[in-house]
Amino acid sequence: MDKIEKSEAEWRSQLSELQYQVTREHGTEPPFSGELTYCKDSGLYHCVACGAPLFSSAQKYDSGSGWPSFWQPVASEAVATEEDYSHGMRRTEVHCPRCNAHLGHLFPDGPAPTGLRYCINSASLQFKPTE
Repeated sequence: MDKIEKSEAEWRSQLSELQYQVTREHGTEPPFSGELTYCKDSGLYHCVACGAPLFSSAQKYDSGSGWPSFWQPVASEAVATEEDYSHGMRRTEVHCPRCNAHLGHLFPDGPAPTGLRYCINSASLQFKPTE
């Protein structure tokens, strides 16, 4: 997968203010506010910044957390993780390996079969329904 690098000015011109704040500045949208939180349609969730496929609706579930939640990505290499020590907490940050967009966080409290919860900001995703 080819890496995508752009200047901050290029990212700002491509993304909405909220998308930029979440994906480039590691922000978080308010819980229960994202347009994809309650989406039940079949399809794929792509990175809003570069279009890389990240998650499938088949692995999406309602975690009650207020953000779209998935128990696994479309492929192990579809997302990357790193430790996040911001806000006085230790968390695992999830980002797009292609463009390094911040997507959300990974928690070990999800459903079977993985036990994982990829808690992802709607603002970092673009949904493409199955045709």
